[in-house]
Amino acid sequence: MSKEREKQPDPGDEDRKALGERLRQAREYLGFSQDQVATVLGVPRSALSLMETGQRKVEALELKKLATLYKRPVGYFTGEEEESFGADVKHLARKVAELSEDDRPEVERFADFLRARKKSKEG
Repeated sequence: MSKEREKQPDPGDEDRKALGERLRQAREYLGFSQDQVATVLGVPRSALSLMETGQRKVEALELKKLATLYKRPVGYFTGEEEESFGADVKHLARKVAELSEDDRPEVERFADFLRARKKSKEG
């Protein structure tokens, strides 16, 4: 292999790095460790680490599992779909994620109350 060819960057490198960064952010946002996600995915933790740094390609089935686990569409990770939530909604989601499973239905009921109150004010 010539030195010229060795120096040429892989055109997929930047896409792979962007994908990896989105995967890392989603994992951290939900509070999962690399070990936890690797177990669900059925790969070694080191493989997940390489995916998140863009040094390993993510297979289609792996990406589908990760999207399901992270509750995001596959298109979000590939850059085809933009995130539709603003910073305020993301902040609320982080706070709700810190609550216990028992407390989350209370937040849901409160959100329903606020929606109903808004409708009654508009009507």
